[in-house]
Amino acid sequence: MPIPHNFSSPNRISAKERALTQIQRWIIEGTLVPGEKLIDAELAESLAVSRTPIREAFQLLEMQGLVSMFPGKETRVTNIEKDDILKLYPTLAALYSLAAEYAAKLITLEQIEVLKEINQQFAQAIHSGQTYQAMELDEQFHNLIVDVGDNGYIASFSASLQIHIRRFKYVFLKQPITGTVASVEEHASIILALEQKDAESAAAHMKQNLIRPMHELYALIEY
Repeated sequence: MPIPHNFSSPNRISAKERALTQIQRWIIEGTLVPGEKLIDAELAESLAVSRTPIREAFQLLEMQGLVSMFPGKETRVTNIEKDDILKLYPTLAALYSLAAEYAAKLITLEQIEVLKEINQQFAQAIHSGQTYQAMELDEQFHNLIVDVGDNGYIASFSASLQIHIRRFKYVFLKQPITGTVASVEEHASIILALEQKDAESAAAHMKQNLIRPMHELYALIEY
């Protein structure tokens, strides 16, 4: 099991949190490939922790659906299938649409301006070909709307789904899908609906902003 040595380790967090964060990142980015057996002793040595936080991290990763544990036998990275995209994206779209409905009633002018700034940076990242930055800004945009909606259940479930969607992009495509002008325009429509306190329109535009990329990703992935 090849483990990188030139990675940056977060500071001032527990051994379990450090193990969880790093192993999760390796799985999402495809460093630890689907189906790969995870050896706690190797991971413990690489992360400079004992086996206990590694095993605790495994338990949390299993809850996230990123690993499968077989007590007394082994732990492996879960496999992913192309058709799972058709389950993940509509579910996330439903959660984000609901968040947009809530946000439309609560959002402030200051938060609207922050969304506009994020979308402007998103457009610039797309124009300059900064794919990873564009993906991060796209997530920031949606996460802010979820935060404004002030529903902890939406925040928790959508964060979990976003982890799996990121994994699809990295593992299957080796990089995120490049954002398009359509994404920028959809963001602008969402912002306008939120500004007008139009919950129904905000939800509809949000759903479109998720379902369109689903079809694009599905078409790009080969079995």
